[in-house]
Amino acid sequence: MACSLQSLYTLSMANPLKCDLCSKPATVHLTQIVNNKVHKVDLCEACAQAKGVTDPSGFSLADLLLKASLNPEAPSAVGGRCERCGFSPADFKKLGRFGCPVCYEAFFSLVEPMLENMHNGVAHTGKVPTRALERKSRHDRLTKLELDLTEAIKTERYEDAARARDEITQVKQSFNADAAH
Repeated sequence: MACSLQSLYTLSMANPLKCDLCSKPATVHLTQIVNNKVHKVDLCEACAQAKGVTDPSGFSLADLLLKASLNPEAPSAVGGRCERCGFSPADFKKLGRFGCPVCYEAFFSLVEPMLENMHNGVAHTGKVPTRALERKSRHDRLTKLELDLTEAIKTERYEDAARARDEITQVKQSFNADAAH
């Protein structure tokens, strides 16, 4: 369906957007893209001023990311201060960063929902190349087999020692085959 700019303007004038907080006509429209998802917040002038959106010194990106300041149903921010640096949740919202590493633990309930929205989980797992992970796994297996072999020989379990020796040979061959590639 083709629409001209005039028809889109007329359509938006016929159905004005409502404030997400109080349902008055919205005049402030905020759009944020996180993980290729568009999040829109529409506010009336009064709610925008009350939330500090129109005042550059009182509004920060952290407010949008946390959405706690724009969502009336959201629980209020965690109270208290970081015991190491004295930072408060209000300081984080204003500056968009924490004061020290301990802040992440002190305000975890504030940070956790933000991390879940931005990342796949809340714990950093890092990235390890698949081949490096396979080599590490083989190395760990080889170390365990060598310990098993030593223990089997000490306790005179020669059948177990022979099995461990054969597995060690196989693991070492896989190392050699990997090195040849």
